[in-house]
Amino acid sequence: MEEDKCILREMNCELNQLSMPDGSTMFMQGDTCVAAGVYGPVEARLAKMLHDKAHIEVTFSPAKGPPSIDGRMKELYIKETCESTLMTSLHPGTAISINLQEMEDAGGLLACAINAANLALINASLSMKFTIAAINCMIDKDSGEIILDPEINQLQNARATFTYAFDSIKKHLIACHTSGTFTEKELMRSIEQCREASQYIFDFYREVVKKYSTCTAQ
Repeated sequence: MEEDKCILREMNCELNQLSMPDGSTMFMQGDTCVAAGVYGPVEARLAKMLHDKAHIEVTFSPAKGPPSIDGRMKELYIKETCESTLMTSLHPGTAISINLQEMEDAGGLLACAINAANLALINASLSMKFTIAAINCMIDKDSGEIILDPEINQLQNARATFTYAFDSIKKHLIACHTSGTFTEKELMRSIEQCREASQYIFDFYREVVKKYSTCTAQ
């Protein structure tokens, strides 16, 4: 039973889907899909230039309609998460732009966007201290069970939702976004289950990079 709890929705990824960025990906978790493009490092505008490290910019575009407050929140989480993994001190006075386009939201959009950004950074060959895997989960309001990587119809019955991001080296918690009501015990239990499940995403990253490297070599 414990093993079943770690099963995530099927993941699919295609690198170099966009011609203009330095790195790009189309990443799907279940039916949730995000396209990501990374530009840079390039010389930063004077107003945003940092003399000791690169400036990170993140733009998140919804599938429909103008940018929203929720979109700005996603940009902030993704920016802080990517800043923790990138070796920004190697590129002082420059800017690295991460553009994310929501294609479909079938649950776990923030986690999918973080993972898409991470894969685009890998594809851009930027120096990183570690990779990051993001996991979404929820607490069912009827059963009280923790459901990993829920579909959008399951989220309608959520008492609380969580999005966590972990590093690939020691599985430390890098970012956390929560909503709803929950106990401290439920919070800690959800973190541990998501930390365990993050290994599935790190394994997926390795398979993608291995496949891409093989195709490039041929």
